[in-house]
Amino acid sequence: MLVLSRKVNEKIVIDGGIVLTVVKIEGGQVRLGVEAPSHVKIFREEIAAKMHEDRRAGALVGV
Repeated sequence: MLVLSRKVNEKIVIDGGIVLTVVKIEGGQVRLGVEAPSHVKIFREEIAAKMHEDRRAGALVGV
């Protein structure tokens, strides 16, 4: 895992097309802005895990 330090309004560029911007830092919370091409799907980790779980359950039902 790459760990980077950024301040408010500083950015991280991923693969030339995805930009993460630190929008706000308050207490123990960081707010990020994400700019990405429309074909790139972006989910919070817990949502992605739930979607994966739902797909897996659907595949088991179809067996």
